[in-house]
Amino acid sequence: MTPQPKLARTRAIVLAAGLGTRMKSRLPKVLHPICGRPLIDYVLDAAEAATGGRPLVIWSPPVEAVRDAVANRADTARQAEPRGTGDALAAGLAGLASLAGPPPAELLVLSGDVPLVEADLLDALLAAHRASAAAVSLISVITADPGRLGRVVRDDDGEIERIVEARDASQDELEIEEVNSGLYAFDAAWVGARLADLLPSAVTGEIYITDLVALARADGRPVGSIQVPDDGTLDGINHRAELAEATFALQARINERHLLAGVTMHDPTTAYVDASVVLEADVTLEPNVRLRGSTRVGGGTVIGMGSQLVDTQVGRDCRILASILESSEVEDSVQIGPFAHLRPGSSIGTGSKLGNYAEVKNSRLDPGVQQHHMSYIGDAQVGARTNIGAGTITANFDGRRKKRTTIGADAFIGVDTMLIAPVEIGPGARTGAGAVVNRDVPAGKLAVGVPARLRDPRPEPEDLPPG
Repeated sequence: MTPQPKLARTRAIVLAAGLGTRMKSRLPKVLHPICGRPLIDYVLDAAEAATGGRPLVIWSPPVEAVRDAVANRADTARQAEPRGTGDALAAGLAGLASLAGPPPAELLVLSGDVPLVEADLLDALLAAHRASAAAVSLISVITADPGRLGRVVRDDDGEIERIVEARDASQDELEIEEVNSGLYAFDAAWVGARLADLLPSAVTGEIYITDLVALARADGRPVGSIQVPDDGTLDGINHRAELAEATFALQARINERHLLAGVTMHDPTTAYVDASVVLEADVTLEPNVRLRGSTRVGGGTVIGMGSQLVDTQVGRDCRILASILESSEVEDSVQIGPFAHLRPGSSIGTGSKLGNYAEVKNSRLDPGVQQHHMSYIGDAQVGARTNIGAGTITANFDGRRKKRTTIGADAFIGVDTMLIAPVEIGPGARTGAGAVVNRDVPAGKLAVGVPARLRDPRPEPEDLPPG
């Protein structure tokens, strides 16, 4: 579709003041996460792309958290009491009037609980609205299961005459299969003049935005529309089952984007990738992988079955096997796992290897470090090419404070070594198996025993003089 020009005086209003009681949650409905982001964020993305400007979000006191959640990317307006979509639109017009700059010429109105809506569809709605010089335009859907959605009533000429909400509809009207999607474009001046003429429903007491359609016809103004298939794209989220369905659809959309960009997924139905994740070409995701938040993965890296990465940057040509990485950094050509755990603040240098059940927390491992199985490195600096023997731990907490361990380059830490922080192991130093090290070990020295005693290391056979 050819992109439509963005008018400087087009503003989007996103309705998000509803309580969402069917979610059965303390969290406002539009803030429930879907593929790593609040579902309203996807609506704001589409609104920004279609209008080229900052949307206005309507909130109400029971869902005040919505205001705070969107404040960095949207203007907001308060609906004192949720009394229907027409009242919410009135709050939006009042909010726009309070902002600096000229008033908008047209309005794009969306529901905050429709996360699968895309900017191309909103562009098409605005194009149809402008082409017909309509007072109001809308998107309708033909469906065999109209449910609780408002029915679109057309006259004998096929023009939209009015919209009737399901709760107010007659039995004949309930048989109509064309329903209102809740997406509108308005002539801003016209809707500003006519909004006060909306009357509360005799059945529910709510003020409906849909009644503006009948007012436009009464004024002799065109009502524009476009029809779209019932493919779920415009379904609103009302309860957890619908949230799960939308998550599945959005995840498929995200995965397809990565597949087309050169990522391999052995089983895309079990690759759970947040919308914010960045994957380079030639990344491979094995089954049952979860990538969340600000995670980035470099080309040639394999994320093995069962791995979870959260807010973690992984370099190129790495292999992560059945491991959990959180808020950490992994450089190129690193091997991790299986069953390893990087806790927040960890940094793993190029070419390092971490074995099964190796754990790192808030530590830097320089390039070429080998940390073997059943080991824990916490609050430490480990020099390049150092060997961390199986069962090694840094005892970094004295009951009151965390303390650091420093290990120099080319050190050798024997199996089952306990390093009592704060302690420093010099470059090229060694510890014997089972040593408990509670004092510094100078460069090139050997620490053995409990507590560890210092001595010069025995020469290796290759170091002995000939004869």
